[in-house]
Amino acid sequence: MLVAAGVEYEAIPSEVDEAAIKAQLSSPEEIACKLAEAKALDVSETHPDDWVAGTDSVVAVDRRLFDKPLNRDQAAEHLRFFSGREIKLTSAVALARGGAVDWSHTESATLQVRPLSPDFIESYLDAEWPEVGYCVGVFRLEGRGVQLFEQIEGNYFTILGMPLLPLLAALRDRGLLQS
Repeated sequence: MLVAAGVEYEAIPSEVDEAAIKAQLSSPEEIACKLAEAKALDVSETHPDDWVAGTDSVVAVDRRLFDKPLNRDQAAEHLRFFSGREIKLTSAVALARGGAVDWSHTESATLQVRPLSPDFIESYLDAEWPEVGYCVGVFRLEGRGVQLFEQIEGNYFTILGMPLLPLLAALRDRGLLQS
């Protein structure tokens, strides 16, 4: 998304213990925001002069939180559970510099999953695995994942995993992008 938007960046993985943070919080909004902030802070500590963006997304279905599937069998299990239900996808982004969070933003989207047949789930995973294994909702909206849904409400970029428009505005506010 950042490349397509013309934003130069360097990807640096954080060493944040996501499970420990998730264990202390309950709402998808809190979890996504705190994880995005923790990731930005973690990288900011080793790159104190740079602006660091951290992001995270959380999927909740019937108040149950889902992580990225560990394997294809678990991906199929997630899709069977999602079938005919509403997914709440919450994405957050945070900016940190010098070991302090300067800004954060959280947005949610609602995606109504259509009833999914076992045959569809298998053919979908045949076509999309392992790429969707890196996605918390087992879908890429920009690909065949759009076939999972009968209705979507929310910002496209938030669904892709990052509230991009608010991030771009924050970068402009800090003089990091042209106004």
